[in-house]
Amino acid sequence: MSSRATPRPLIGIATDYYTPKSGTAHARVNTGYFDSVLAAGGLPILIPPMRKEHFPELDTVLDMVAGVVLVGGLDLDPRRYGQNLTSAVQLMSSRREDSDRYLLSKIVEKRKPLLAIGVGMQLLNVHFGGSLLLHLPTDNPKAMRHFDLSGGPNRHLAILEPKTTLEEIYGTTELRVNSAHHQAIDKLGRRLRVAAKAPDGVIEAIETTDDSWFCLGTQWHPEAESASALDRLIFDGLVQAAIRWSEPAYAEAA
Repeated sequence: MSSRATPRPLIGIATDYYTPKSGTAHARVNTGYFDSVLAAGGLPILIPPMRKEHFPELDTVLDMVAGVVLVGGLDLDPRRYGQNLTSAVQLMSSRREDSDRYLLSKIVEKRKPLLAIGVGMQLLNVHFGGSLLLHLPTDNPKAMRHFDLSGGPNRHLAILEPKTTLEEIYGTTELRVNSAHHQAIDKLGRRLRVAAKAPDGVIEAIETTDDSWFCLGTQWHPEAESASALDRLIFDGLVQAAIRWSEPAYAEAA
């Protein structure tokens, strides 16, 4: 038997696309994403937002990785899932949205372990036919504050649903999470279930109904500096799912 340690599973992290008013466009991602993957035992690799003519290259990247993180960012274009564009919507770049949509379609097809955070969770819901509340509290007057107007951290309680993957990861029914979103899930997509809600009923986490597939989305940001050590357990869940996904390859490597 080889004495080599089991290699870390490769975890792909989709990156944001930013175009400044002057200067060169660039891809970027919060360091908390790859630091959290590393701390959980994975090896992060960054996935740039590809142009449509290079989408087949994303298939090559997905064949390499054992799990994927879809990161937070600005808003999806609501016209692309049958809703109206309003002044409250802060559109992400079309290049990133196109790339993320393609990437997600292939993740779903391959049943790769997935952690979708922030707008990543919203895209997961839209992909399965769901809809969004485009601005809180305008679209839900009963909603409490889910973002800080000054841009600082805002924390509130998340109530985890029993018998969910999320409850299994955290081992608790309540969790204090950071909150920095002005949109939220309205209609839940097909083949998804609610994994956590805020006290006001706003959906804070979702997961697939397919118990053989690790596919979770959180509205909060477990990678952020304002996250707690408990928050980051979800990255452990992703990496462990990636290891299970890769077991045949790992056995050959050993």
